[in-house]
Order: sequence, then C-alpha cells, then structure tokens
Amino acid sequence: MVLKAFFPTCCASADSGLLVGRWVPEQSCAVVLAVVHFPFIPIQVKQLLAQVQQASQVGVAVLGTWCCCRQEPEESLGRFLEGLAAVFPHEPWLRLCRERGGTFWSCEATRRQGPGTPGEDQVTLIFYDQRQVLLSQLHPPAVPPDRQVGADPTSTGGLAAVFHTVARSEALFRSDRFDEGPVRLSHWQSEGVEASILAELAKRASGPVCLLLASLLSLVSAVGACRVFQLRPLSFLGSKLSTCEQLRHRLEHLRLIFSTKKAENPAQLMRKANTVASVLLDMALGLLLLSWLHGRSRIGHLADTLIPVADHVAEELQHLLQWLMGAPAGLKMNRALDQVLGRFFLYHIHLWISYIHLMSPFVEHILWHVGLSACLGLTVALSLLADIVALLTFHIYCFYVYGARLYRLKIHGLSSLWRLFRGKKWNALRRRVDSCSYDLDQLFIGTLLFTILLFLLPTTALYYLVFTLLRLLVVAVQGLIHLLVDLINSLPLYSLGLRLCRPYRLAAGVKFRVLEHEAGRPLRLLMQINPLPYSRVVHTYRLPSCGGHPQHSWGSLCRRLFSGELIYPWGQRSDKQD
Repeated sequence: MVLKAFFPTCCASADSGLLVGRWVPEQSCAVVLAVVHFPFIPIQVKQLLAQVQQASQVGVAVLGTWCCCRQEPEESLGRFLEGLAAVFPHEPWLRLCRERGGTFWSCEATRRQGPGTPGEDQVTLIFYDQRQVLLSQLHPPAVPPDRQVGADPTSTGGLAAVFHTVARSEALFRSDRFDEGPVRLSHWQSEGVEASILAELAKRASGPVCLLLASLLSLVSAVGACRVFQLRPLSFLGSKLSTCEQLRHRLEHLRLIFSTKKAENPAQLMRKANTVASVLLDMALGLLLLSWLHGRSRIGHLADTLIPVADHVAEELQHLLQWLMGAPAGLKMNRALDQVLGRFFLYHIHLWISYIHLMSPFVEHILWHVGLSACLGLTVALSLLADIVALLTFHIYCFYVYGARLYRLKIHGLSSLWRLFRGKKWNALRRRVDSCSYDLDQLFIGTLLFTILLFLLPTTALYYLVFTLLRLLVVAVQGLIHLLVDLINSLPLYSLGLRLCRPYRLAAGVKFRVLEHEAGRPLRLLMQINPLPYSRVVHTYRLPSCGGHPQHSWGSLCRRLFSGELIYPWGQRSDKQD
C-alpha cells in the first residue's frame, strides 16, 4: 500500500526527534505538524499532545521519528530512535531521515508483523508550506458524484483533511525556541511567535468601543421601528424611497461590524472584513464628493444650471405634445381624442413648470443638504440623487401612468368583446374561459363598442408608446445609479485585496511539483497552492445588496409593456388567488 506523508518545509533542517502530527486512515496519509527534539521525557510529550488534542479537537499523536544526519550517523542514535516505537505505539510507524549533505532522503513506514500483513509500506513524501496552509482557506470545486474522492493525493477529501488538520492545530504552534518549556518543538513559528503591539492594543480597545456603538445602533433601530413610522404615508414613502432603503442597509452593515459576537467560521469573518472595507470605501468616496461639491461654489453653479435644464425639458415635452396633436409621422389620428389627450397633458406640464419656479429659490439650499448627506457615504448621496431624479421626472411618470391605464383599459375591453364574438366569457371564480350564449342586443352593443375601441386604439397606443419610451429612459438612468450603489455595497473589496496581495490565502486547490523520482528512493513532491480566480472570489464573497426593486427578465418586461402593466419601480402586480 502507498502511504502519503505531508512534511512541512520549515522542519527540513530541524534537529533529530519525534514526528508529531495526525494520521488520516480514510486517505492513508500522515500530516506532520512539528518535530519534538531531544532531550525530552515521554510523559511530558504525551501531556503536551493531550492538551493540544483537547484544545483543537484533532487526534494529534507521535507518528514516527525524524533523523537529520549533519555528520556521520551514530549507531546509538539509530538504535535509540528505533526503540521509541515501543514508547509511542503507532501504526504505521514512520522513519524519516535526511542523509548527509541534505540531498538524499529516506522514508519508511513499518507495521507490526501479523498474519497476512506486510511489514513495510511504500511512502510518497509531500512537502508543504505550513504557514501558507495554516492561513489559507480551501475552496474545493464541485466534484461530480461519479468520481470517488480520496483516490489520489490531489483528491478534494485528502486536501481538506490536510488543510483542516493544520488549521485546527494552531495551539501546537504557540510555543517557540525562546520558551523555557519542558518540550522543544520545531514548526513554522519556531523562530518566534508573530505578534504586534498595535494589534494587541486594538483588540483590547475594540471591545468597549464595539459595545458602545452597538448600543447606539440598537437605539437607532428601536427609534426607527416605533409605531409612528409605521403609519401609512411614512411607511409607504419609506418603502419606495431609495435613500431609506440604503440607510436601512447601511445600518445593518454597521450592526454587523460593531457586533460583539465572535465570528463562528472563516466565512463570517470574511464577510465582516468585506463589510468593513465596503463601508470605509463608501465613506472615503462620500467625503471626496463632499469636498468637491463645497469647493469653488460648485453647488451654486449646479443650482443655477438645474432650473434652466428643467425648463428646457418642459419645453421639449410641449413641442412633443404639439407634434402628437397634429399628424405625427403622417399618421391619421382621431382628431377629438387627440385634442383631448394633448390638452390634458399640456395642462400637467404647465402645472409642473409653475411648481419648478415655485421651488427655484430653495434649490440651492436643497442641493447643499444633499451634498452634506455625502458624509454618510457615496451610496447615500447616490440614492438621494435617484430620488431627486424620480421627483424631477414625476410628470413623465404621471403621463406614463395615464397612457398605460387608458391603453390597458382598451386592451381589456377589446379582449372581452372578442370573447363575446366567439361565444365565450371569463369566469372570475374559476379563473378560466367558459362558453356562454348571448342574445342579439348584446351582440349588437358589443359590435359597436368593439368598433369604437378598435378605431380609438391607434391614438391611445401612440401616446402610450411615446410616454413609455420616456419612462424607460428615466428608469435606465435610475437603474445605472442603483447599479453603482449595489456595486459599492456588494463588491468584496477585502477578498479581492487578499487575492491580489496574498494569493495563497484563498486557495482553489493545489498543484504538485516533482522534486525527486529515482529508483530505490521515495517519491518527493512539493505541494503548491493554486489561488482562487478573481471571478470566483467575487461570486463566493459577494455581499448581499439592498434588493429593494423588482427584477424582470426581458421577456417579462416586453409582456408587461405590451399588455399595459405598470413597470418598475412603483407598479408591482400581485396575482390574487382564491
């Protein structure tokens, strides 16, 4: 049988001693974690392994012996190492030796002689970087069910066992060569445990600060959940305004950041780190926007430009309505209906112009407060901009609603009358089309109404088409703003930075490089970590977005437009069921 022995590269030059690690019988592999050096007392080594096993919940044991022959090998040392198998019984028992010069290695795995069992196994020696494996997080690909896991050293199950063993055995790496303990070890932190005074001070100070901020955020959430804000006008505005949605979303982010609850797994820790990076980037971009707006009186220039632009839009709408009231593109419209609809919409435009001029003295103050909201983050300012665009184009939305309702009324009337001609009717209770018999008067009235609606449909459809295109243009602008907001909210910046600076932290798998493959000697491989692709990093660690607006496919959108249903963001149809 072929056994796989994972050996850390940091122990390749360590003094002779015992191999401490974990044996994984399912994968037939041994994961070496450290080397215990001479002199030692066996009972103290067993006590250390028991403490590590209790702290990490990993079955750590003595796997064998390690011999580093810098000079001529001594026979007494060899006999002593062989005798340790009786003190620390483990099967199989590894004997790993690095010969003089550091070029040739020998590795053996012996078992106790029994009936029908061989006494020695073939060993494949795999070197790995212990620090990288400890700090990395494995993201194995989806394995098809027809493939067996664990058949070779590159299998997902074997890799997961290796990564899990090294990650859970962190308690074994807390001691270094400067400690005056009874047992001396060699591992990746043997030269000194990594520490930072600033990091320790930040950890001690973060507890009270997080507790205080979490209390303040809970108070803000309690105020926002009071019954005053649940009344019909306030609750309706809170559910429709993008600014309120973004503030609620950002409040959830802050509660997650300043939560005193410890992350239970690496995924939650990565999500919190990505949230911190997203909030910091949002605040930094918001402060840059605030400094740009309040510099060189740019807010005053924007206020002076906004009113003429609104007047220009209103004038263009008036010209468009006058064109529709004539003979648009040479089409023959119903004169009476065309004049009624045109004058109706022109009256709304006059009301809108009066409203704009009434608000013109306060535009600069409104823009000043909008710019001040950028201190809460760029996403809040962009959400407020989306609400301002919706407010400034409210007359276009009204035109679209009027045209859509009138168009939908005629479509429904024509469909009902068409069923009347075929002797059918819509059964509202059973939600199906049933047969029905009509008398002569009903058929005559139905024919007249069908003819009237059919000849009035082109005029109504033309107005509906024009205002739907204008509405789609406004929705596209708002969609771009919301897309930018969702990008800032959901982009995993910390994970992308980790992938760029330390690729081994996010592992998609491993690759093996052959170090030695000679007859009569064990196969030696070097395990290297394959970093996770950027696309998979974004897909795996993408933060949840606001999701305050309905999403429609292209087919659903075209079907809604053709049938005259209201589209994003105000109209959300819910089918009634009995």
